[in-house]
Amino acid sequence: MYHIGLQSVVFEVFFDGILIIHYFIRIYVGFVIIIRKVFSKFRFKYIQMLVKVFGSAVFGVEATTITVEVNIDKGIGYHLVGLPDNAIKESSYRIAAALKNNGYAMPGKKITINMAPADLRKEGSAYDLTLTIGILVASGQINAEDIDKYIIMGELSLDGSLQPIRGALPIAIKAKEEGFKGFFLPKQNVKEAAIVAGLDVYGIENVQEVIDFLEGKGTLEPTTIDTRAEFYKTLDFPEFDFSDVKGQESIKRCMEIAAAGGHNIILIGPPGAGKTMLAKRLPSILPPMALREALETTKIHSVAGKLKEVGLMNQRPFRSPHHTISNVALVGGGSYPQPGEISMAHNGVLFLDELPEFKRDVLEVMRQPLEDREVTISRAKFTVTYPSSFMLVASMNPSPSGFFNDPDSPQTSSPHEMQRYLSKISGPLLDRIDIHIEVTPVPFDKLSEDQKAESSVDIRKRVTAAREIQTQRFELMENIHYNAQMNTKHIREYCALDDVSKQLLKTAMERLNLSARAYDRILKVARTIADLDAAPVVVSSHIAEAIQYRSLDRDGWLG
Repeated sequence: MYHIGLQSVVFEVFFDGILIIHYFIRIYVGFVIIIRKVFSKFRFKYIQMLVKVFGSAVFGVEATTITVEVNIDKGIGYHLVGLPDNAIKESSYRIAAALKNNGYAMPGKKITINMAPADLRKEGSAYDLTLTIGILVASGQINAEDIDKYIIMGELSLDGSLQPIRGALPIAIKAKEEGFKGFFLPKQNVKEAAIVAGLDVYGIENVQEVIDFLEGKGTLEPTTIDTRAEFYKTLDFPEFDFSDVKGQESIKRCMEIAAAGGHNIILIGPPGAGKTMLAKRLPSILPPMALREALETTKIHSVAGKLKEVGLMNQRPFRSPHHTISNVALVGGGSYPQPGEISMAHNGVLFLDELPEFKRDVLEVMRQPLEDREVTISRAKFTVTYPSSFMLVASMNPSPSGFFNDPDSPQTSSPHEMQRYLSKISGPLLDRIDIHIEVTPVPFDKLSEDQKAESSVDIRKRVTAAREIQTQRFELMENIHYNAQMNTKHIREYCALDDVSKQLLKTAMERLNLSARAYDRILKVARTIADLDAAPVVVSSHIAEAIQYRSLDRDGWLG
């Protein structure tokens, strides 16, 4: 009986054990099914999802919209295609760190990113934010239904904060033209982009702000700027004023004529005569920029990354490169062509101090931009054109010693030394400079005067009045706004001479052996002098004064 009872107990325990094991198996199977269902939903969001985000590329001073396609699929790897440069290829490291430091993750799947159009070279780190948002949306980490309505640009730091970009203004203009609703960009660039009306421009400090806005968890206020109010903030009390210049009345007259007609000018004189002082004050008498000019100038400085936090530029630029500058730095260029100093001076002044010290090949590359008022930079696969309508102001000593052939000077140079020194500047380049003027030292009695000279504000009123006459004259012409831009056809039409003026000019041409280009320069300057006098026609007095401003054409200078 005892054995039968023991067998019954063992069987019962064995049977209960099987039931318990079966019960645990059923729990395990159910748990696995639940996990699979959850994983399948997660995987559906995480795999085989294509998202399009929009950025922009800048070529020259124009922008092109770039479509960034992000696809996440089975497998592993990060594949970036569409002709990106090294800065864009390195973005994966910045993106991964920025995501981790903001509570997100780089998907552990196969990520394929195409930057279309794929045959257009893309450069720079400004696509970091574009790629980041695309990866987050494609991986399902955030939900952004309206992402195709925005242009997104910005360079990421490892903590997710944003660094400034170049070309914000051209990008904003293109975004508005193509009907985008808004533009996300670093806060440092928001003022230049907000110039464009009709586009919501959001200044971003951290990637989290964009994420919260797209998911509806946060709000961002678009930056608005009253463009006209910004533009009409004129500088009535300039830092450099002609009232600070003692004496030099004839030189001031030349500067006034140059400013009124947009003429190139060269100042020749010994050290300490005031050449640089006068040149720095020229922008203070130039007429205020038109809104069109301000936008053109701002675009160029935006592309070059020189605007910082300034919005619309309302002051004419003044560029003064050192004489060691290379020809690429002067006219623009590089593997990815950037604007040079002549384009940065567009609608302003380019000052070349100590002109003969510049390399000859550097000066020669300016000849074509001085005529065409634009510079075209060609590469194997593309060509960019930058505007370069600037006033060239140059200064130089008359000889290696710095002094004229004057026995009263501490050092003198012979006519031969002066000629050899001046011959460093080619004749064709000098022909493109309308006004040549000698600057002599200011005598002591002028320096010691207490009376202030005429201010820049008063001179600018006369200059502006003359420019208004020219604006009306050329109002039907697309690319001509002032006298220096006239071509031969316009010179014949607006600079008609009477018999006395013709004979005077003929005598000067024969005696000074002037070129045909110098002939045109004299007529242009004479037309400007007439405009300052509000005279409808050019008369002999205007021609006589214009001839005086061709110092380097006279005997004793270049032979």
